[in-house]
This record gives sequence, C-alpha cells and structure tokens, in this order.
Amino acid sequence: MPKKILQGIVVSDKAEKTITVKVERRYSHPKYGKTVTVYKKYAVHDPENRHKEGDVVKIIESKPESKTKKWHVIYA
Repeated sequence: MPKKILQGIVVSDKAEKTITVKVERRYSHPKYGKTVTVYKKYAVHDPENRHKEGDVVKIIESKPESKTKKWHVIYA
C-alpha cells in the first residue's frame, strides 16, 4: 500500500525536532450537500529544525518516530 502524502501549514515549531502541521480536508456533506471543512493536526518529525510557523509543507507517512510522531517532512 502506498504511503499517504498530505500538505498543510506549520502551526507550532516549539519542540525540538518536531513540528505540528494542520491539514485541511474538505468534503460535501452526504445529506445536506454543504461543503464541510475539517482540520486535523499531526506531530511531524523535522530532524533539521528547518521549518517555522506559517510554512506550507508536505508530509509523508512513515514508521513511528515516537508515541505521537508517525509522519516526516518531505524535503524537495
């Protein structure tokens, strides 16, 4: 199965080698048809501490780095 790749905005870079990324997902409500926006935050491994708050990053699913970190930043 291929690894998931998501795009989001860095909302926190306070932790060492970790950033928090907010990912937006939009879908149409099945009954009412209204467009619903849902946000989810992921703890992402950033070993070089490159990214700061407000940066747009791509993240990829990976093996667990810790209890909550299961994503890595993609460096282009």
